[in-house]
Amino acid sequence: MSRFARDMDVIYWEEPVDIASGETAFLQVREAKNAPGVRVVVPHLPQGMPDDAREATLSRLLDAHVASLRGPLITWYYTPMMLPFSRHLDADVVVFDAMDELSKFKFAPVHLLELEQELIDKADVVFTGGSSLYEAKKDRHDNIHCFPSSVDRAHFAKARARQFDPADQEDLPRPRLGFYGVIDERFDTELLAKAAEMRPNWSFVMVGPVVKIAEEDLPRRPNIHYLGGKTYDQLPAYLSGWDVALMPFAMNESTQFISPTKTPEYLAGGKPVVSTPIKDVVRHYSHLQGVGIASTAEEFVAACDHALELSKNPEGGWLAEADLMLSATSWDTTQARMAGLIHDLLGIRTGSTSPAMLVAAE
Repeated sequence: MSRFARDMDVIYWEEPVDIASGETAFLQVREAKNAPGVRVVVPHLPQGMPDDAREATLSRLLDAHVASLRGPLITWYYTPMMLPFSRHLDADVVVFDAMDELSKFKFAPVHLLELEQELIDKADVVFTGGSSLYEAKKDRHDNIHCFPSSVDRAHFAKARARQFDPADQEDLPRPRLGFYGVIDERFDTELLAKAAEMRPNWSFVMVGPVVKIAEEDLPRRPNIHYLGGKTYDQLPAYLSGWDVALMPFAMNESTQFISPTKTPEYLAGGKPVVSTPIKDVVRHYSHLQGVGIASTAEEFVAACDHALELSKNPEGGWLAEADLMLSATSWDTTQARMAGLIHDLLGIRTGSTSPAMLVAAE
């Protein structure tokens, strides 16, 4: 979105935050850190409001905010769940950016599929965040495009230079094998437990919030370290201190269509990667020396052994091979292609070049 903000106002509308019942609903508005031109808007709603009252309040707050915008309006949806309070907007272009098959996630809302179909019908263009997701949705819209994971290479390449270890990582013994991201039903906790048991001298560093998994269900061993959520800016420092980067995803319906952005991010950070056989990882990255694919705990540990050897010799050719592939996967290229498709639609409908974009985030 920071790249779109070079040419237009971008309003990033986040999920509501609860405030005390009896208080008055309001919008918190701030400029995004390190993203000039991106305005982050967070609705604050009183606790306990009935669903219909929440939607009505959100709709009223949205209308008041959108009234200040000038020029054509683009609405960009990451989730259909933002549709109920925004479907009435008279947007010039509607974008549905499908990043995951949300209906496959645990505790998915019951009306999600119905709302997704409404959004697909309403959208002028649909983007999918991976090949598997594209194949699943390509027959549902006549203007649908696949945009597999891209990477901010400059940001993650910071991990290739030695950095100060974050305080909560600096005392962990080497070798370190790390993962960052949300730890939820997509994460194979059993695989992590077995790998940690098989290699008690390795440190398994888990960076990210734990969601929808009870504390008592997390594997606990002296060599598994849960460091909690970190900001995007902090990730290269953690990655820099690892020897191997991991993607121990569970093979279930929640991961059937994922295309993990962390694959190119890990490689941009100069780390060999070991992953379970996620379809889009196998399809796009398994030919690289620096990416190992493993199904069982035994295979996973063996792949990590191989990756540890690679990490000792980044000049051995595997990293140059990864860099060659990454050279074609920049966010600048992806954004330029997306912007071209949107401007084609705007040109047909308005002829204007200075729109505003409302992004309905998760």
